[in-house]
Amino acid sequence: MTSATTMATALDPVQRDRLMALAREVSFEAGTRLFEEGRRADRFWIVRTGSVALDLRVPGRRPAVIETLGYGELIGWSWHFPPHIWQLGAEATSPVRAWEFDAGPVLGRCDEDPEFGRAIARWVGRVVAQRLHASRIRLLDLYAPYGSGSLE
Repeated sequence: MTSATTMATALDPVQRDRLMALAREVSFEAGTRLFEEGRRADRFWIVRTGSVALDLRVPGRRPAVIETLGYGELIGWSWHFPPHIWQLGAEATSPVRAWEFDAGPVLGRCDEDPEFGRAIARWVGRVVAQRLHASRIRLLDLYAPYGSGSLE
């Protein structure tokens, strides 16, 4: 993932501090599902240690791993956009320590402070754009006749 999508580079120090005031530390064992595609998205995480695989259900197959995320990266963006439903699934691929955020208080702070809200929206928007690009490339690698090269 590009550095522009990590919290440390996407938010200035004041905005990071405002966000981190809402964080709590959590941990997950390898194999723990953080969320499932199609379920309610009401929280998000920033990885401190370990890795998390984002996956997509594929009928008749095992879930396709779209991307693996690690240190400093945002896990989950569906909490930010109605209808607040997870678009992918996520599973810890190693022991994970993370900061967890309840979406409600973060969205409330975004409403109270428009500058903070714009910064969060820009950050999450960059993450969504990067993840869509990564998903396209990965799915082409998995299912296109000749990988993600030229479609001609």
